[in-house]
Amino acid sequence: MAPQAKRRDAEESLFVAARDTRPLAARMRPRSLAEFVGQPQLLAPSAAFRTTIERGETGSLILWGPPGTGKTTLGHLIATATHRSFVPFSAVSEGVPRIRQIIAEARQRLDDGGARTIMFIDEIHRLNKSQQDSLLPAVEDGTVTLIGATTENPSFEINGALLSRTRVFVLNALSTTDLRELLARALTDAERGIGARELVVDDEALGVIATEADGDARRALTVLDAAADYVGDRGQVTTAVAREAMQLRFARHDKSGEEHFNLLSAYHKSLRGSDPQGALYWMARMIEGGEDPMTIFRRAIAMAAEDVGLADPEALKLAVAARDAYHMLGAPEGYLPLAQMTIYLATAPKSNSSKAALGAALDAARESPAAGVPMHIRNAPTALMKELGYNRGYQYAHDSAEGFIPQEYLPDELRGAQFYEPGPFGFEKEIAKRLAWWQSLRDRAATRQADAADRSPGPESDEAREPGNGSG
Repeated sequence: MAPQAKRRDAEESLFVAARDTRPLAARMRPRSLAEFVGQPQLLAPSAAFRTTIERGETGSLILWGPPGTGKTTLGHLIATATHRSFVPFSAVSEGVPRIRQIIAEARQRLDDGGARTIMFIDEIHRLNKSQQDSLLPAVEDGTVTLIGATTENPSFEINGALLSRTRVFVLNALSTTDLRELLARALTDAERGIGARELVVDDEALGVIATEADGDARRALTVLDAAADYVGDRGQVTTAVAREAMQLRFARHDKSGEEHFNLLSAYHKSLRGSDPQGALYWMARMIEGGEDPMTIFRRAIAMAAEDVGLADPEALKLAVAARDAYHMLGAPEGYLPLAQMTIYLATAPKSNSSKAALGAALDAARESPAAGVPMHIRNAPTALMKELGYNRGYQYAHDSAEGFIPQEYLPDELRGAQFYEPGPFGFEKEIAKRLAWWQSLRDRAATRQADAADRSPGPESDEAREPGNGSG
């Protein structure tokens, strides 16, 4: 081979070796706070969090937010801005020995007059209790500044001792405007982005990528990178190309983490708030995210008893029937009774009177745990019990034409207590009429008893007095 050809081959080999082969999302990671996009609540020029970073006063903290919102990037930028050593730790693959090594090196660095250390723990929620406890002394005495990143609620995943030594900052999903800015930056940056590929990207395609990335910058840049590879240099990225690069868009849903409970809560509150549109959307989000429909049915059945209650007694029956129908049909046909139930519950009249009555009755039971059963409503299966007065005076309701005879069913300590108050809507209006009618029968019976008592001669009446009884 000619020397000139060898030299050209060597130069090409060096060029290939020097080329940055990292994914586009990694190459476009911001190098300064000025390049960071989004999170204005934390990083606006006047925000307190940004001010502390710029002053180099950042203490240990937890960054909590969805994927692709800049948690790892922010950890790097804090280390750069505060002139500290950035030491990453993997909560997935490393353990306590590595934690001890990092702490020992950080202490030695301080003793040598070097920079302070930021220990960055991605997915900190994956640390077990002993691993979290091993961090406490070094965080407490300032040997390391801990920055943890998590997609899970720290209240549930980080132990109290570690939480008390850190501050929690919440990062939000990026807006479509933020994502479009990042995508445009990648398209024009010839050094780190794909500007050198001279792509033509339709504005609508850019909007599709920004919208369907669901606030995740990493996902948006990965799709753009895939689209660029698909069309090649100087190619055109259309909406169809963008969707092809996007492939299947999965709903963000964790069947065991906080998002699971957030979606269930949104579904329940939409039902309670009589909003079928919201309830159907959150139901569909859970289905698309792979949630077990039985979880949705359980929440709906509970809601039917708690929030619809006796305002519409059919609601609970329909919810149970919808669950049984799903068992019979399976997916996807079984989603129809699920949707029917959701619409019915959302549009049903609402009452929590049953829940309130249960709470009041339980409180009374706790406050009067030993109240005796009144003698007239006790059972009397033996002769001795009858002699002792069990069941004496009990009146059989069906002996009355109205099917109701007023008598007391509560113990003396709770006589007159009212646990259930019917609500003003739906079937409870009928229940209220029944209760009012029964109360009128009680009042009528009480009036008759009072009149009879007035007519009967008492021991101190004139008719009862006899001459010579000592009264005069």
